[in-house]
Order: sequence, then C-alpha cells, then structure tokens
Amino acid sequence: MAQVELRNVEKTFGKTRVIRDVDLSIDKGEFVVFVGPSGCGKSTLLRLIAGLESLTSGEIIIADRPVMDLPPSERGIAMVFQSYALYPHMSVFHNMAFSLSLQGVARAEIQERVEAAAKILQMEHLLDRRPAALSGGQRQRVAIGRAIVRNPDVFLFDEPLSNLDAALRHDTRVEIAKLHKQLGATTIYVTHDQVEAMTLADKIVVLKDGEIMQVGSPMDLFNFPDNEFVAGFLGSPKMNFFDGELTDASTSKFNGSGMQISGLRLVATEKSNGAAVRMGVRPQHLVLDPNGQLKGTVTLVERLGTETVVELRTQDGTPFRFAGQDVPEIEVGQDLSFGFDPSLAHLF
Repeated sequence: MAQVELRNVEKTFGKTRVIRDVDLSIDKGEFVVFVGPSGCGKSTLLRLIAGLESLTSGEIIIADRPVMDLPPSERGIAMVFQSYALYPHMSVFHNMAFSLSLQGVARAEIQERVEAAAKILQMEHLLDRRPAALSGGQRQRVAIGRAIVRNPDVFLFDEPLSNLDAALRHDTRVEIAKLHKQLGATTIYVTHDQVEAMTLADKIVVLKDGEIMQVGSPMDLFNFPDNEFVAGFLGSPKMNFFDGELTDASTSKFNGSGMQISGLRLVATEKSNGAAVRMGVRPQHLVLDPNGQLKGTVTLVERLGTETVVELRTQDGTPFRFAGQDVPEIEVGQDLSFGFDPSLAHLF
C-alpha cells in the first residue's frame, strides 16, 4: 500500500516551471532517494511533500490523507536538513525534546522517547552536552534523533551528509541505513551523490529539469537505463559514449569510432536503419583484448588502490575510460585495444 502519492504535481516560481507533472507512488517502509544534478528540483519536491512550499497544482497524499491544505506539523512527517538547525543554548536532550514539548506531550513520555532515540543512535552519553561541544557527525545524529522522537509516518532527509567530511559521510550513511532497517519507516532522501543513492535506496527517482527521468531499483537503473541521461549520471567513472550509426535495427548493429558491433541493447527503439545513435558502455565492462575493436591511446593512468582508471582517446578523438582491477603496467601514450560483451552496451 502506498504511503506517499504524488499526482500530477507541478510547481512554478513566476513563469519558471521547476516541477513538471510528477507522478510517484512510495510504498510503506520504502527507502526512496531523489537524485539528480544541482537545480533539478529534488529539494523543491521534498519541500512540497513537507509543506514548506505550496503546490501550483496536483495532489499529495500521505497515509491515505490529502495533505495539500495541512501545515507541516500536521502532515505526519519529520525532516532532517542539510544544516543541523540545532538550538545552541539547549542541551542535546532539550533539542530532541523541544518539538514534543510544543505538542504538550507529558514529561514522562518525552523522557522515554528521547532516551529510546538516543539509545538507537548510541548517543546516551551526549544528552547533557550542548551542540558546540559536538562533532559534525554527532550534531547530525542529534538532528536525526529529533526526527525519530516524533514517530512520523514519513522521514524526509534533505542532503543530510553534505556538511560532513568523506569519512564521516561514509560512517553516517551506514548509520542511516541501519536506522532504516531498525525502524522500518518510510524514508525519502534527497542527494546529488550517486554513491549515497546506490547504497541507501530501495528505489531511486532520477530527476532532471523538474521531470522524472526514471524510477527503479539501483541495479535496474544501473544495468537498464531508460535514456542517456540516467546512463551517464549513475556510475563512477561515468559511462562511455560513442557517436555512430544504427546500420541494422533488427540486430541492433552499431557502426562508429572504428567499431561494427551487433547485439547491443537498443534503448532508442524508435530509430530506423541509418539513424544517428550513441553507444554507451561502462568503463568496468571493457576488457583488455589485443583483438578488440575499441582502440585508444592512453592519456592518463589513475591507480586508486582497489582499481585502476585509464583515460584514452580513440583515433577520431572521442575520450573514454577503462576501469579494472589487477591492471598490468600501462603508460601514457600506449595504444590499447578493448573488447566487451555487446549485451552490456546500450544504444541511445
């Protein structure tokens, strides 16, 4: 059963449409991540669900209730922001308890809820401290704890890890994943970081210019992108693209950048023979092969420990990357050839 439904949701600022006819259904207990480049509308969409922005048109349903006319406090949601938004003069306990106090919750119940949330987040020893005495990761946990005590129908996270350094981002991401499994609450999470999206989400919503490009599980979007934007946005290093021609639609045959390859996944099903297309193949799917059709000259080698990323250029100047483990010694200026499984490549 859907916990959150968006029906034909639109938002305009002046004459600018920032959210365009969004339809989306989020099931109870799902962890859904809105992802996309800066300015794609993901935070605006979250703020519409929260009630911090008003709809231009459409409907938002939370737990079977239309909430368009309800203020944020009555929507059954709790939100965690990029900035921690903690009260500096209050202790951790009182920061977490403040919203419950405003609602008139009994002191004994407030004590119980705050202590339970603190135990979940392993921060019982921090309850008497003030925010200034906490690290960035600890402050973010307080902000999450403040959301937990409200027992909301839906948790909303707006880029909560952006202010943390790389190590803390990883640790806090792991904590959020564990927390979701423990609470089983419906969660909507906004990020521009595809690693966060891939590792946290049950379902990813990829946005571009206020429109949904594709919705699906992380691996479905990674392996079966609906369009070139999704293919290029998810994955690191980014997918390689080669311009060419669809020479035989019946066998999905591609001709370009010195390659003639059949049996690719034809995404652009409306294309006919002779049409211009782009072939996409991930750097991890390339294999060093002296007889391979994809040929390039090495321009950069990055050894990252767990894998090596090699940047190359084809004879016609198209840049592409190869990524692999246990890569032999490769030098700049060296000519290499690659093969790949056609079924793992896509025609857009």
